[in-house]
Amino acid sequence: MSLGHLVRRLLGSLSRRRPGEDDQAWVAARLLVGEQELWARLGPADQRHLLAVARRVEADLGPAATRPVLAAALLHDVGKLASHLSTYGRVVATLSIKAAGRDTADAWTETQGFTRRVGLYAQHEALGADMLALAGSDPLTVALVREHAWDPSERTTPAAPADALRRADDA
Repeated sequence: MSLGHLVRRLLGSLSRRRPGEDDQAWVAARLLVGEQELWARLGPADQRHLLAVARRVEADLGPAATRPVLAAALLHDVGKLASHLSTYGRVVATLSIKAAGRDTADAWTETQGFTRRVGLYAQHEALGADMLALAGSDPLTVALVREHAWDPSERTTPAAPADALRRADDA
């Protein structure tokens, strides 16, 4: 993830504007009921980011952008809800994870307070996948969310949608 991407995400998080009615209808048409409940829990900045990612995935894949793939794009960061971090906390968490390394950050879930929340933030892919599995999501949606930040050589998901999701998220 580039510094420019992180700066754009930070600046975008300052607005409280939710996606408009047309965008919300587009989202609702692509999510199952349980997925829609998770979507509704996301803040405006996350919804706008995830919608933009899903639109880029759809443009990239064309007809191969199936409902499960678009649901993964729309909800790939839903696991961040578990950390209960504000925008400032997410900035600190991102920098802390980069400085300490993923393995160290994962171990922080065994601690208390803010450090635990950073650890949960570091595990947002697995937490989001679990949330989606419990919501009744398609197995492909669950796998794409679980693996969206993985090294391509370690993924089990089909390359085209996984690569499209990664490119769209990093744009």
